[in-house]
Amino acid sequence: MNSRLAWHPLESSAGEAVRARECLFMLTTEQKASPKTKRVVILGAGFAGLAAAKALGSSSFDVTVIDRHNYHLFQPLLYQVATAGLSPADIASPIRSILSGHKNTHVILADVSAINVDEGTVIAEDRHVAYDVLIVATGAQHAYFGHDDWAAHAPGLKRVDDATYLRRRILVAFERAEAEPDVDRQRRLLNFVVVGGGPTGVEMAGAIAELARKALAADFRKIDPRDARVILVQGLPKILPAFPPALSDRAREDLERLGVEVRLNQTVTQCDVDGVALGTERIAAATVVWAAGVMASPAGSWLGVETDGVGRVKVNPDLSVPGHPEIFVIGDTSHCASASGAPLPGVAPVAKQQGEYLARLLKARFLGKNYAPFRYRDFGMMATIGRKSAVAQLWGVHFGGLLAWLLWSAAHVYYLIGFRNRLAVMMNWMWNYFTFERGTRLITGLSGSQVHDMGRPPPM
Repeated sequence: MNSRLAWHPLESSAGEAVRARECLFMLTTEQKASPKTKRVVILGAGFAGLAAAKALGSSSFDVTVIDRHNYHLFQPLLYQVATAGLSPADIASPIRSILSGHKNTHVILADVSAINVDEGTVIAEDRHVAYDVLIVATGAQHAYFGHDDWAAHAPGLKRVDDATYLRRRILVAFERAEAEPDVDRQRRLLNFVVVGGGPTGVEMAGAIAELARKALAADFRKIDPRDARVILVQGLPKILPAFPPALSDRAREDLERLGVEVRLNQTVTQCDVDGVALGTERIAAATVVWAAGVMASPAGSWLGVETDGVGRVKVNPDLSVPGHPEIFVIGDTSHCASASGAPLPGVAPVAKQQGEYLARLLKARFLGKNYAPFRYRDFGMMATIGRKSAVAQLWGVHFGGLLAWLLWSAAHVYYLIGFRNRLAVMMNWMWNYFTFERGTRLITGLSGSQVHDMGRPPPM
């Protein structure tokens, strides 16, 4: 969740209120737990917030989850929605349904506009929600490195709306190319640029290439979708920089076999309606996808605490905010140091483990017990390139190919919430695998002339 929260200092006796809440919250082993039910408010129902809410279900806490959306989204598969492999309903589940079995948990659908740290309240539209414990799990947003105007021409992939918009844009590009008599404009329509060589960029580039070369290959009469040019731009010497060099090289080779042009050590210097510039080279493209970086939600400014270079709140080993033991920041919004001192990556396993850990911590402290600092259990990393192709680093073992792809598929199905979603994704993947078809190639929200006007550049 990326709630639009803002920091608004409100008048109160700040020092006394904070000290009183610290005394209430920091129970020691010699103290007895208060019989009063503690109010836990969780901002965000992403991986971190939802994991905390589920683990606190049926506990002695009164839990309130606030999110601007009514669904939990499985973000790792958003790129498959954007490339017509899955529908949004396959990777999203209603928050209320997920938490319906926890009678101590309440859900509020709202944008949060302020946090009053001194009074211990969150303002969510017309509600003032009081908390004894606040868990901030508001995620991350796209980072354009000082070029926010590029967002209009190079959308990222964080929300369902982003994915359906990109699906529409990609499919419309082929439709417009079919009807375009001008060769130069047709070429621009069939150029797709993906900026960023991390897992999202690699998976997106591979999926667009497969869509063009397999699923759409026989659908058009005037154009050959296999002529589409997919370009992956990476500012570093290798793609998938968090992976070992051998796996990064293998992923690049697999992408190139799919027909993707991989540009290393190159950065975008300009992005507009006509395409992108890589230094002095100009690439005309109707579709640009931004996967080059993220920044945390502005939680640090809301709370008035120290953040790192990308806006993540620097937290204590128990994930609490320095000076505020009743406030915790987890997930992509949190700068939590690993054993080596480097911040933990912003990936789903970290967020889920932090949410589950925090629930155990709160239960222990409520009983007046101490609890060990958070420690991340790293089982490894995986990224898929395309059909039957993936790379994996699991338990210290590096491998790729079909086995890695099968493990990647099994892991993603396993972590989906709900039997219906798991079944739907498995059936879609089996259909795609054996037929090369993509059953969700729907252009929604546009019709007729709107399709042909979408993203049209100025007259040449």
